[in-house]
Amino acid sequence: MRSPSLLTPSSEGRPKGSHSENGFTFFVGLHQPADARHLDIPVMISYNRLRTRQSDIPGIGRWMLDSGAFTEITTRGGYRDGPEVYAAAVRRWARCGQLQAAVSQDYMCEPFALRRTGLSLADHQRLTIERYDALRVLVGDAAYLMPVLQGYLPEHYAAHVAAYGERLALGAWVGVGSVCKRNANIREIGAVLRAVKQARPDLKLHGFGAKLTALQSREVRGLLHSADSMAWSFNARKQGRDANDWREAASFAARVMDGGTDVALPMDDLWAA
Repeated sequence: MRSPSLLTPSSEGRPKGSHSENGFTFFVGLHQPADARHLDIPVMISYNRLRTRQSDIPGIGRWMLDSGAFTEITTRGGYRDGPEVYAAAVRRWARCGQLQAAVSQDYMCEPFALRRTGLSLADHQRLTIERYDALRVLVGDAAYLMPVLQGYLPEHYAAHVAAYGERLALGAWVGVGSVCKRNANIREIGAVLRAVKQARPDLKLHGFGAKLTALQSREVRGLLHSADSMAWSFNARKQGRDANDWREAASFAARVMDGGTDVALPMDDLWAA
């Protein structure tokens, strides 16, 4: 297969296009926060990339702040920064651009994450809600704090929805965690998303770390309100191109928004490695 061509910048120097379609919004992940100035599309930036940054993010528009949960839990077994520090960072970065959401500090529930912390799945679900409760008070109305649903089997997610209870307002925008590393088929990932929707049909679901094939599958995309991905970087590196080039990110985002397919693809190729 021929490598995708990079987007040609618009006359203003920023690739443009609709990255919200039929209620679905895609946030492309960036390694370098400053690269947001090149893009006129929604972006996702990790808190870990902003931890020591002093200056504002130049030219950033619509964006989402990721808590860096995957790196923190898998490499450290917990968060370096408590709710007070992260909430202060959310309030600081909410002054840049149009921050759509800051993701809460969740605890993934994949087996490798449980081994890293030495805790149970129920512990991780409890800690996820406890962090959300603490952050919700500390962040206040500075930004929308995205709650994250955790589990591994569909019934775990349904139980976590119940555990959140009235914390999840009608039509709340929530993240669905612990899916991007799973080697499963499309029926299994669909079962997780449907379990959440059965419990709370009103919730708007965000998918973390999806690959292009997942984002172009109507079976997956039809259950999501939004998603993010940095799969473009892995793809570029694998194909011998620059894994930090913002033009690769822009090209990937354009392909995501080209639309879905009716093909049900194997799930081991749907989520970023």
